[in-house]
Amino acid sequence: MSSNLTDLSNMVDMTDSADRGGPAQPLLIVRNLKKYFPVRGGLLEREKKFVHAVDGINFTVAKGKTLGIVGESGCGKSTTARLIARLMEPDSGTLIFDGEGVGEFGGIELKAFRRNLQMVFQDSFASLNPRLTIVETIAYGPREHGLSQAQANERARQLLARVGLEPEQFASRYPHELSGGQRQRVNIARALAFNPRLVILDEAVAALDKSVQAQVLNLLQELKAEHQLTYLFISHDLHVVHYICDEVMVMYLGQVVEIGPVEQIYGQAAHPYTRALLSAVPSMDPANRTQKSPLSGDPPNPINPPAGCRFRERCVHAEVVCSERAPALVPAAQLTGHLVACHMNDPGSGHTAATLESAA
Repeated sequence: MSSNLTDLSNMVDMTDSADRGGPAQPLLIVRNLKKYFPVRGGLLEREKKFVHAVDGINFTVAKGKTLGIVGESGCGKSTTARLIARLMEPDSGTLIFDGEGVGEFGGIELKAFRRNLQMVFQDSFASLNPRLTIVETIAYGPREHGLSQAQANERARQLLARVGLEPEQFASRYPHELSGGQRQRVNIARALAFNPRLVILDEAVAALDKSVQAQVLNLLQELKAEHQLTYLFISHDLHVVHYICDEVMVMYLGQVVEIGPVEQIYGQAAHPYTRALLSAVPSMDPANRTQKSPLSGDPPNPINPPAGCRFRERCVHAEVVCSERAPALVPAAQLTGHLVACHMNDPGSGHTAATLESAA
């Protein structure tokens, strides 16, 4: 069946999906991505206010890898995903997909870029049209892009079988007749209908119970290897991120504070916020229980974020330099491929912890 699926997928015009730059070139490069949402004020307010949802973030996603994005609610994870998928327009920033600019930045057109990128959302029911059967849902996109009705339906049935749903049993059903896990499998099958190269999974397994969640995660791993997929995986569940991701990016109040290989992030976190997040993960060891909250207070107001380091008001290591200027995202000391935005990591920042570490 896999060979038939490959042959049928070649009928869809995917000439723009070829690997142009080789495995060493990142699939996606994001530079200075920003999105501010205007806040409706009163009649007497003269100054316009904006929520700094995503504020100048930079990162890359390597081909065939899974980058996890973590952080507290409201830190900008889902907004970042929607900006990359161009479900909303950024205020500024550039996207480079396999060496070519996207949209107005030249290279690859938005239509071609969107065929190479698909997204799976958290709410599996809201993502599906309740008036379409499952086979119609999956076949809709390929049919709109040139396949005949029969070809599109055949591809949909083969994708259903691949994600573990027997076509004879599920093809004619409607979304309300499926469980949450089954609907999410349908969403994954629909995402694969165009042979995408990048799949964004925004809390895709958060609404599932643990046994179904494990099945879907294993399915995602298998599909990634079979189709040479690259994942952008957004989740609050740090256990899931540790299991499925190759790299992790930590966001706080619209900015990236740390990014690196998953084992380094979980074993040698360099940013105080990352360490606080990891310490909040429930432990199965009774002797290693959390005795006090790892973080105090709430994140600052995103309408008027504090100057300097945005985490300083909740950080026990904060010093004067933290309020004077924002830390740059630079390589972490003695950690390959690991970036962190913290003055304690910069020997020239003037922070006492950085000075002591460099002297040692």
